[in-house]
Amino acid sequence: MTTLTRPTTASNPNDGLTRDALTVLQPGFVGTSAPDWLLRRIGEGLASVGLFGRNIASPEQLAALTAQLRAERDDVLVAIDEEGGDVTRLEVRSGSSFPGNHALGAVDDTALTRDVAAELGRRLAACGVNLNWAPSADVNSNPDNPVIGVRSFGADPLLVARHTAAYVEGLQSAGVAACTKHFPGHGDTAVDSHHDVPRIGVDPEVLRARDLAPFRAAIAAGSRAVMSAHILVPSLDAEYPATLSRRILTGILREELNFDGLIVTDGMEMQAISATYGIERGSVLAIAAGADAICVGGGLADDETVLRLRDALVAAVRSGELSEERLADAAARVRALAHWTSVSGAADRSGGAPGTEIGLVAARRALTVTRGESYAAPLTEAPFVAAFTPMANIAVGDETPWGVAAELERLLPGTQTGSFTGADAGALALAEAGERRIVAVVRDAHRHAWMAESLNTLLSARPDTIVVEMGVPQSPPTGSLHIATHGAARVCGLAAAEVITGG
Repeated sequence: MTTLTRPTTASNPNDGLTRDALTVLQPGFVGTSAPDWLLRRIGEGLASVGLFGRNIASPEQLAALTAQLRAERDDVLVAIDEEGGDVTRLEVRSGSSFPGNHALGAVDDTALTRDVAAELGRRLAACGVNLNWAPSADVNSNPDNPVIGVRSFGADPLLVARHTAAYVEGLQSAGVAACTKHFPGHGDTAVDSHHDVPRIGVDPEVLRARDLAPFRAAIAAGSRAVMSAHILVPSLDAEYPATLSRRILTGILREELNFDGLIVTDGMEMQAISATYGIERGSVLAIAAGADAICVGGGLADDETVLRLRDALVAAVRSGELSEERLADAAARVRALAHWTSVSGAADRSGGAPGTEIGLVAARRALTVTRGESYAAPLTEAPFVAAFTPMANIAVGDETPWGVAAELERLLPGTQTGSFTGADAGALALAEAGERRIVAVVRDAHRHAWMAESLNTLLSARPDTIVVEMGVPQSPPTGSLHIATHGAARVCGLAAAEVITGG
C-alpha cells in the first residue's frame, strides 16, 4: 500500500494556484454515481474525471453519470480506458463489441480501422465520454511483452503508424479526444509497469525509427493528447522514467515532435512510480518534466488522494521546486482540451441506438484459419471447450469474459466448458472432456510453457482437437483446425465460433 503524507502547507480552494493544482488531476472514484466529494472538487476547479469498469453498469446509467458531472461543470473532461478488444470498460462484463488493435492490424485496412474507431467514438460520445485513453501506439517488437501484446497493431512500425493515425482520425471524428499511448513506446519490454519499472536498452536511433514512428503519425493526424509510459530508456534519460523525464516529455515530445496537445501520465499508482517515488513526489516531478494531467484513480480513488496530490503540487510551487508558470501552463492545456471537446460534436449525449455491426465485420476479417491434415467437417454436435487460462494482466483485468464457449453454446446448445491452468492442464482437460470433441482455447501460447505443453498433451491424444489462439499467434498452427483471432473480444469469439460450426 502506498503511504501518503499530507504536505504541511495548507491550500485555499479559492485561490488560483489551488485551482490550477486541482485542474491538472484526473482522478477516479468508486460507484456508479458521482460521490459528493467529487462534485465538490469539480466546483473548486477539478476539470477531469477518469472512469473505470467499476463505474459502468449500462449505457443509460453511464449517460446519467456524465450528465451528473456536467451539471457541476459543463466542459468537464470525462476520460475512459476504452481500447476495444481485450481492454474494455463500456462492456467490461460482457466483452467488447469491437476487436482490438492486433485484429485491426492483421486485416491491415486503414479505412476499416477508421470506421471501427469512429463507431466506438460515437458510442462513447452518446454516453457523455469525451476523452479516450486510446489508442495504444506501441510497436509490439518483443513477443514476450506481458502487458501490450494484442493491444498493439503489430510489430511493423509502419503498419502501427498508419493504423494509429487512422484510429485517431476515426475516434476524433466523433468528437472524442484521442490519447495516444504509451510514449515513447512500451512495446519492447518484458516487464509490466503495473508491477515494476520496465527498461528499454536500445539506441536513440532505433527508438526514433521504430517506437516513435506511430507517435509522429498520431501527432500528424491531430491526436489531442498523448499518454506517457512509466518506462526507463537509459539512452534518453538514465535517471528518470519517461513520465518524470523532462528530456523525454519536453525535449522529445514537445520540442522534437512538435506536439502541442495535452500530455497525460499513465496511472501514477502503478508500482513503477508509486513504489519508487511515491505518487505525490511523482506527480510533482511529472508536471515539472512537462506532463499536463496526472492520471490517478485506478487503485487510489478517493477524496484523500485528490487532496494530497493537490496540496503536494501547491507546496512544490511555494517551495520553488515547481514553477507556478509550468503548473499554470499545464492547467491551461487541460482547459483547452475541455473547450475543444465542448464544441467538437461530442455533445450527443442522448445514448442513441447502437450503430452498425462494424465490430463483428472486422473480427471476421481478422481471422486466420488453418486446416490441418486431420480436419473434419464443421462441428454439428456440442463440444467440450477447454480454456487454458493465463493470469490476466492488470490492464485487461479478470472481470471481462473471454473465449468461445458462450458463443458455441448459443450455436450448439449443450456445449460444456472447463478452465485449466498449470502443468497438468492438458491431462485434466482430456479427463473432463470424455468422448466429446475438444475445442482448446489459448491466449499467447508462446509465452506460457505450461500452456504449450498442455496443448501438446491434448493433441497427442486427440489430434482432431480444434485450437483457437486468442492472443498474439506466434506459435505454429496446430490441431485439425487452427483459428487465430488476434484478440479475445466477444466479437472475436463469435467470429471463431461461426467458423467452427460452419456458419
